[in-house]
Amino acid sequence: MVMETSSVERLMTSGVCTVATDATVEDAVSTLLAEGISSLVVVDETATPVGMFTNSDLATFVSEGGSPADVTVSAWMTDHVVTIDARNSIRDAAAKMIRHGIHHLPVTDDEGHVVGMLSTMDLTAHFSYTGGSDVV
Repeated sequence: MVMETSSVERLMTSGVCTVATDATVEDAVSTLLAEGISSLVVVDETATPVGMFTNSDLATFVSEGGSPADVTVSAWMTDHVVTIDARNSIRDAAAKMIRHGIHHLPVTDDEGHVVGMLSTMDLTAHFSYTGGSDVV
């Protein structure tokens, strides 16, 4: 019996918090705190992801004594953003996260715009609920 494979779109969190490349680190930190999240997708003027700004990036920034009001996130973001198409399978997403050593995977549409976020916590919750039976 072949089971249907779940798509990333079914599991992702919609309404992703993004920040523009010219936003300050102070603005990014305010968003992280207000939303209770640990990462932001950095987008260009066309809403295409160009980087990620995470708590780890913030820790590096703080350790180097930067001024959060004077520096943009583009100077401190991780500029190699790994994304996945919403139609890909959860198995593909998990493999990509492992391969790249990441915990957050921005989900994109056909035009490359961010439409969601998939995290390792989303995968954990899904597997605890389904036992992974729909990922074969």
